Amino acid sequence: MVLDLPFIWAAIIAFAVLAYVILDGFDLGVGILFPFFKEKHDRDVMMNSVAPVWDGNETWLVLGGGGLMAVFPLAYATVLPALYMPLVLMLLGLIFRGVAFEYRWRTRRGEFLWDIAFAGGSMVAAFTQGVALGALVQGIPVENRAYAGGWWDWLTPFSIATGLALLIGYALLGATWLVMKTSGPLAERARGYALKAGIGTLVAMGVFSLWTPFLEPLYFERWFGWPTVAFSLLVPLLVLGCFALLVHGLRTQHDSRPFLAALGLFVLGFAGIGISFYPYIVPASLTIWQAAAPEESLAFLLVGAVVLVPMILGYTAYAYWVFRGKVDPEEGYH
Repeated sequence: MVLDLPFIWAAIIAFAVLAYVILDGFDLGVGILFPFFKEKHDRDVMMNSVAPVWDGNETWLVLGGGGLMAVFPLAYATVLPALYMPLVLMLLGLIFRGVAFEYRWRTRRGEFLWDIAFAGGSMVAAFTQGVALGALVQGIPVENRAYAGGWWDWLTPFSIATGLALLIGYALLGATWLVMKTSGPLAERARGYALKAGIGTLVAMGVFSLWTPFLEPLYFERWFGWPTVAFSLLVPLLVLGCFALLVHGLRTQHDSRPFLAALGLFVLGFAGIGISFYPYIVPASLTIWQAAAPEESLAFLLVGAVVLVPMILGYTAYAYWVFRGKVDPEEGYH
């Protein structure tokens, strides 16, 4: 049996991106919500809830980005020039946010500066990720196997809207994480934010489900052609089911259900993007087979991935198991 290595690697990269979005999404969401909690004690607990896992969550970003460069070099060389600005801003946001985790605990006089770095870095990273996604969805012009657009082509109403939508979605993940990991008044306030962010996320998913098919004939055919139209009919029902589970969990204080429901919304959204894109890695320009590295390189790298990915999964699962349960508000990770 001959393995379709480009398809296998596309699935691995897609999994790494999804893992990053849902894992780093909630700790970015905690940072997005940071300005809405004024008490120092609340902020300390919020940071402590994600401090043991935030850096491990970003492993998936490294795997996704590095894997894209290694196994789909043409896509990497095409997408990166189109998205230099939002991606650089994203990395700067992640750097400021990461440094804030350590330095915020080392000072009292300058603590407010690291609060700003943590919240601002989280917001910038989330917004620019959404902008980059929107720019990719709306299409990247390619001629002679190279980016053929301008420096500011990524900046459009659609990409700005996707940036704002991802801010709301990450805020939902962050709020439901706080519901699951904290207690007392902090958790109660997080419930309120989770409901508001859940409504915002639901509205955003509806808006983009109506907007996206008209950006590109490929999307329209994929969403309304057979047999993928069956998925188009099923997704709204699944989204409403996840939203109902979210609301029910918040009202009945089943604290893990809202977080699982929020993850379900992101998985459904990601699946929709995947169905819209396939078989393209750069929509309507490059398929996964056109952008792939030579078969020998893909096979060699796959051996490493077979070892590395289970190790990352095992480490991640172990970290979440060790730090399971509610955060003790009187104790800290640091």
